Amino acid sequence: MALKVGATKNLNIWPPMNLQRNLALNPPPKLFNFKPSATPPIRKTLRICRCSLVNEQQQQEEQQASFTEQEKQLIDALIGIQGRGRSASPQQLNDVERAVQVLEGQEGVPDPTSSDLIEGRWQLMFTTRPGTASPIQRTFVGVNFFSIFQEVYLRTNDPRVSNIVKFSDLIGELKVEAAASINDGQRILFQFDRAAFTFKFLPFKVPYPVPFRLLGDEAKGWLDTTYLSHSGNLRISRGNKGTTFVLQKNTDHRQKLLAAISTGTGVREAIDEFISLSKSVTNDEPVLLEGEWQMIWSSQIETDSWLENAGNGLMGSQIVKNRQMKFVVNILPGIRFSMIGKFVKSGPKTYDITMDDAALIGGPFGYPLEMETKINLELLYSDDKIRISRGYNNILFVHLRTGGSK
Repeated sequence: MALKVGATKNLNIWPPMNLQRNLALNPPPKLFNFKPSATPPIRKTLRICRCSLVNEQQQQEEQQASFTEQEKQLIDALIGIQGRGRSASPQQLNDVERAVQVLEGQEGVPDPTSSDLIEGRWQLMFTTRPGTASPIQRTFVGVNFFSIFQEVYLRTNDPRVSNIVKFSDLIGELKVEAAASINDGQRILFQFDRAAFTFKFLPFKVPYPVPFRLLGDEAKGWLDTTYLSHSGNLRISRGNKGTTFVLQKNTDHRQKLLAAISTGTGVREAIDEFISLSKSVTNDEPVLLEGEWQMIWSSQIETDSWLENAGNGLMGSQIVKNRQMKFVVNILPGIRFSMIGKFVKSGPKTYDITMDDAALIGGPFGYPLEMETKINLELLYSDDKIRISRGYNNILFVHLRTGGSK
């Protein structure tokens, strides 16, 4: 059964409608006696509406264009990396390092430590050594559920660099602070000196059990900013222990969606906002791209039957190639479920899929299963990294591309 998804868009029209009605009912007094303009007032109103639409679209495009092409390449490389680098594959690490090196060779903000753009709260998106270095890195950085921030304030009476682990809006955060000083145009010197937990359910802070005064030089370090974007949205830094950090002030809308999925909060709202924004930027029809796609979220919880879940695409990954789709679910080490079918395009955004070749596979052996699943797949969004669709039993899916040519 074909599904239709409608989207509405609220427009901010200026002047407000009540002001337009008041002007129509109580026109201003005529100062001169002249003939009315040949242009009816309604045409003026439409001209204003048209300008409002253009301005709104321009603002949205400007927001999307807050990253340069080279910066977008780095963001694209970061999409789909779990644990801020902890679970990255060698290929993903190479893609990120290559994009970082390109930006470091570009003309970013000169002498970034002297720029106001470095000030503020930065969100950590990636680090090359999440399992080593500071205690925060060793304990919290690789956990997707937590958000990691770095605050940089150098132009105060007490200049500081602080690392923050935000557990959730309901729980609270851990803040580790360091006294900071500017060494040169790139380097910040720091020394950790205090830290505490702030819990929403406690009226006081809980000290972080690390004796910074006893650590001596171990509590000291430096941070080089090797690239700072002219928009102030992206920063690349390298630390004294060989760690590379990628931080952002404003995140890409795809990153916001993945963050909502990682924390499990506001996912549906994030999807609706993501799709609405994507439609306002482009009118291109989504295409079912080839490659390997890992399901990272669905609007339905899995049932008790793993076989039913696997056959309906509620778990595992999908491989799209040569007008065929393949469901793959790793059940046990060396044993996987496989189901192959064909698809045909049935509408601008819809595909009819018939899955009818299922088997349990262990090594070179396979045990066929009598199964058939028919799915009407509607693509709500698709790019080289993310696919949002509505499929079996009207379930909403988010897939992340893990393999396949672009």
